[in-house]
Amino acid sequence: MYNNKLSGSVLVITFSVGLLYMFSCSKGSDPGPTLSIQDVSKVRNTTESTMKFHLILSKPATNTVSVDYVLVDGTAISQADFVSAKGTVSIPENQTETTIDVIIKGDPLNVRQPNLQFTVNLSNPQYCTIITASAKGTIITEDGTYLLTDSTGYKTPLTYPGYTLVWSDEFSGNSLDLNNWNQEIGNGSGGWGNNELESYTNSLKNTFVSNGNLIIEARRESIDTYNYTSGRMTTQDKKFFKFGRIDIRAKLPVGKGMWPALWMLGTNISSAGWPACGEIDNMELIGTTPATVSGTMHWSNAGGSHASKGANYSLSSGDFSKEFHVFSIAWAQNNMQWFVDDQKYLDISISDLGAANYPFNSDLFFIFNVAVGGNWPGSPDYTTEFPQRMFVDYIRVFQ
Repeated sequence: MYNNKLSGSVLVITFSVGLLYMFSCSKGSDPGPTLSIQDVSKVRNTTESTMKFHLILSKPATNTVSVDYVLVDGTAISQADFVSAKGTVSIPENQTETTIDVIIKGDPLNVRQPNLQFTVNLSNPQYCTIITASAKGTIITEDGTYLLTDSTGYKTPLTYPGYTLVWSDEFSGNSLDLNNWNQEIGNGSGGWGNNELESYTNSLKNTFVSNGNLIIEARRESIDTYNYTSGRMTTQDKKFFKFGRIDIRAKLPVGKGMWPALWMLGTNISSAGWPACGEIDNMELIGTTPATVSGTMHWSNAGGSHASKGANYSLSSGDFSKEFHVFSIAWAQNNMQWFVDDQKYLDISISDLGAANYPFNSDLFFIFNVAVGGNWPGSPDYTTEFPQRMFVDYIRVFQ
């Protein structure tokens, strides 16, 4: 009697475990393969495209495996960014892979915005066990070439009494005019100094023209040992000037570690070196003081050491990221004056240099860049948002 009862108990327990096993693995004593789905990223095109999610079995099954799926909105919205779908997919016996194909909507404008995400959720497995029940679909839109920004702010005219417009770039096309500009490539190891943290690239990720603006974008991404990328462009050997009025209309990035600059160097830098060639900073901004810009003149003093003189201009309200401002220089023989929105804040003459050579009666070329980190601004921290962008509406030279 005792043995029979024990035997019966064993049978009941075995039967119960068998039911549990059949529920999770569907059929038979073999637990069957496991099923996983992989995340997918795809660059958004101007027309519709297909994003393929791969479903992979750990081993072939002896039966046709199936699983239900459904697409779930995230920052990517169904019908606007992708075609909503749900259903069942199968993997035939003795095979290990299939796909769920998702239609990604095209964007004719190719708008630059944060990448968009949605989710594929799996459920109701047949003849398999799901070990990865969801996957992220990332629509890469951060590299779009169209970016709209508010154009409000100060403007300056196309004509001045006694002056002629001799050169300008209004950035009205679809790409950077390489007849005017060079795109420099490299990082602090290339001898530029300042201990900056970015690598400069010629990628459209970092420098592009859109909606009437030049845009230089700093990103948190790594190249070699540098954890940020950005853009630096010059007119060296292409456009250089001596004397006149220079207007640059721009909207600036702010935040700890950001260092946008609009500046000039003497065309003889290769032979004379810096600072003997002369440097004019039309505008520099340190991101931790977003309402203040600096104008500065740099030269080599009589003893051959670096010397400089400059001043700051501060807004009465807001900061330089909120709207466009015009940074101007009135450049004459032996004298230079700095303006923000036609308000003069700095005046330097040859007499201010004393016995030093005055290098600013010679040709200079332009440099636009957005530095990240360095000796002056310090490093970004957790408060610094990326990407950071400098918008330049125009540069105009009148003589």
